[in-house]
Amino acid sequence: MADVSPARQLPERRLAAILAADIAGYSRLMDEDEAATVRDLKADQGVVLPMIASHGGRIIDTAGDGILAQFPSAVRATECAVAIQRTMAERNRERPDDRRLMYRVGVNLGDVLEDEERIYGDGVNVAARLEALAEPGGILISGKVFGEVDGKVDVGIEDRGEHQVKNISRPIHAYAVQLGDASASTLPPRPALAVPDKPSIAVLPFQNMSGDPEQEYFADGIVEDIIMALGRVQWFFVIARNSSFTYKGVATDVRQVGRELGVHYVLEGSVRKAGERIRISGRLIDATNGRQVWSDRFEGDLADIFDLQDRVTQSVVGAVEPSLRGAEINRANEKPTQNMDAYSLYFRALSHLYGMNRESLAEALNYCRSSVTKDPSFSLAKGLLAFCHVQRNSQGWLSLADREEGIAFARAALAANRDDPATLRLAGIAIGDLAREYDLALSAMGRSLALNPNSAQAHNSAGWLDLLVSEPESAICHFEQAIRLSPLDPEMGIVFSGIATAHFIAGRFGTALDWAERTLRERPGNLVGHRMVVASLVQLGRADEAVAARRRMQETWPDLRLAHLRATSLSSYKDPAIGKLVGNSLTAAGLPE
Repeated sequence: MADVSPARQLPERRLAAILAADIAGYSRLMDEDEAATVRDLKADQGVVLPMIASHGGRIIDTAGDGILAQFPSAVRATECAVAIQRTMAERNRERPDDRRLMYRVGVNLGDVLEDEERIYGDGVNVAARLEALAEPGGILISGKVFGEVDGKVDVGIEDRGEHQVKNISRPIHAYAVQLGDASASTLPPRPALAVPDKPSIAVLPFQNMSGDPEQEYFADGIVEDIIMALGRVQWFFVIARNSSFTYKGVATDVRQVGRELGVHYVLEGSVRKAGERIRISGRLIDATNGRQVWSDRFEGDLADIFDLQDRVTQSVVGAVEPSLRGAEINRANEKPTQNMDAYSLYFRALSHLYGMNRESLAEALNYCRSSVTKDPSFSLAKGLLAFCHVQRNSQGWLSLADREEGIAFARAALAANRDDPATLRLAGIAIGDLAREYDLALSAMGRSLALNPNSAQAHNSAGWLDLLVSEPESAICHFEQAIRLSPLDPEMGIVFSGIATAHFIAGRFGTALDWAERTLRERPGNLVGHRMVVASLVQLGRADEAVAARRRMQETWPDLRLAHLRATSLSSYKDPAIGKLVGNSLTAAGLPE
């Protein structure tokens, strides 16, 4: 008997306008305060989602913080995007800067396949890529959408040029919708920075091609090593890791990267690790015009990792400035350890260090200890272990046993290696902060900066060391250089808290308050920022505000006691009068002993 069962209905193909949106920095917001973020997101969705239907659209998906919607026309989709961003601008005005939920929106017109629940196809993929390229609070539309809406929607439109994005073979031509005074974007545009008068470069995060998300830390570690190696070439200007990594997972236009970071060249690439084999691919681009200067691929065994990194560094240096002395390149290629297990554990420690919270620092410490166990001569891992205790001391988490361990490993790191700038930096700040041996600490930090003047971390650490020895003006100079070397650093709140402390030590309490408040906008949980706000308000005679600020500090740090601060970070100053002034100010604001 013939099969007369009904044929499976195939997805319908049609031309549609697609709107894709998500919240910029959603993971950070969830990490800081999950309950408040979910509450605000649900409230915003209650206003935003009905706007899609009112503009003739259909919601396809609202998973997590994202929105995917389909419209019958490009004009309707763009008008809806504008309405969403203007509405969100109003809602965000009542929120603190660091708690604003800001959509990025991409709109495309293209062919899609549609079934009863979903839509698929290139039209959707391009909208998603445009969304990823958009600024927080901004809207990017494709060339096809621009052709439909030009002159029909009451907004300005700016040509942003072509962008090569992941998994789409042809470049996407993007146009930015200009929302004018009602712009949803509450973030000022990033100004173009002046390019230094010597070779300048940013190394973007390399793509992990291993197919294993667990290997992400390894690819990131490779890039960190390349950044440090290039930084040791003293005729170079090299952007710090933390600013380069703000572009991680984001489709980028290297010309925009060059403008935002103030560099002439951008290095991008990929890492593939399979068993004991590794492949590093690199591409150097002139950020002023987007042209490729050099590209190559390096393959070998995992045991050859340092040789592969050397070849990448030498190739980049040679492509940018062939006249550089060989000695400069050789200095960049020093090997931290020959033990690959220790090296891998060090990378894992680094990946947790950048979390900068109590749990992540504990994980970083464990990996450092394991790394040193694998290779007892690995000075960089010893220095990193000591530095983890410095971070814990600044937040009041350090015990006497922690202090003793940090000092012991800092001394061991300095004894083992006086020629690695990273080891000198990490061990130097630990010797100053934990052991209070300021002359030895200043000597180590000075040598670190002499070997690698491009290290934003070293300038940051040098600034904090200057604070410990009552040199606030020198500290501010180091902090300002750290900002230039890492202009997009997500940890910039730590630098701001250092500048606040410098002005407080110098007696400029109003300026100290301004920088401390800026710290808390960047990092609401930063204890140094909180105590500088409280102490500055006390010194300015604003007692009621100081008490309110102290209460806010205790909301974040409910177990905080003055005796603990005096036993940790406030005791690190060479001049005890500084710690005493801060402590007395906190007492005046009502912090319990």
